[in-house]
Amino acid sequence: MKSRENLVRLKQFQVNEKRRQLLQLDMMMADFERMASELDVQIQAEERKAGITDVNHFAYPTFAKAARQRRDNLQASQAGLAAQREEAEAAVQEAEAELTRAEMLENRDHKARDSDVVHARAG
Repeated sequence: MKSRENLVRLKQFQVNEKRRQLLQLDMMMADFERMASELDVQIQAEERKAGITDVNHFAYPTFAKAARQRRDNLQASQAGLAAQREEAEAAVQEAEAELTRAEMLENRDHKARDSDVVHARAG
């Protein structure tokens, strides 16, 4: 049946799209992790240069404060992406289940059609 084939193709497209979104989230999380690590290195270098590691010290470097804030923001964004990733992973699993159901229906239709053809030829 043509409509079942179209349904399977639609479900395959949806699964591929959900997987692509999941991959994008993974890449963004990795980028945020890399940027946060780079900021950590810069913060440590600035603290060594100034000889001050206490954030509350009046002479703590302004650049280190700004870098800490940016790093904290990246880590918060990464946590938000992790939550989105969990949702996206569930959506992928749901789309894969729908695809499996559509493929089973299509296979059942093909078997029924093949059976009808065999019976028509035998009769």
